[in-house]
Amino acid sequence: MESYFDPIGKIWVTYDPARATSEPTQRANPVPREEIDFASAEAPGTIIVSTTERRLYYILGNGRALRYGVGVGRDGFTWNGVKSVTRKSEWPDWRPPSEMIARRPDLPRFMPGGVANPLGARALYLGSTLYRIHGSNEPGTIGQAVSSGCFRMTNDDVSDLYERAKVGAKVIVR
Repeated sequence: MESYFDPIGKIWVTYDPARATSEPTQRANPVPREEIDFASAEAPGTIIVSTTERRLYYILGNGRALRYGVGVGRDGFTWNGVKSVTRKSEWPDWRPPSEMIARRPDLPRFMPGGVANPLGARALYLGSTLYRIHGSNEPGTIGQAVSSGCFRMTNDDVSDLYERAKVGAKVIVR
């Protein structure tokens, strides 16, 4: 058994690494993924994040998209614009940016990738920004405005998106 401090929930969590898996585990998703009708002039493979809806759309083409639930930036941490996926990572390490450490000095300076890591199972890095589309070890935050500007997904959903999205994919945040 190991313990770690969850900086987001501000609680200590105990888990058994012998029971932890290297792949995302199935958890109840507060906002289920679904394929929907979605009229868009964007090319297949484009990602559209609607911060007001707290949904992410992966354009399939022919008027269809996959809709995922996302956690978005809390008040004062929202943004919009067009970026691209510049890098993808499985079980990414987390190094909180200096801006986040200035707000929260109690945060660790480094956390290795794994089930305890707040970035979750996968991450898609957006341009040269500090922002990512990433998994979460807190699936209950999906559909909420709680992040520092990143877009959180369940580990199952971000793993699905990770397999579909290519480096270079256009990401529209509105």
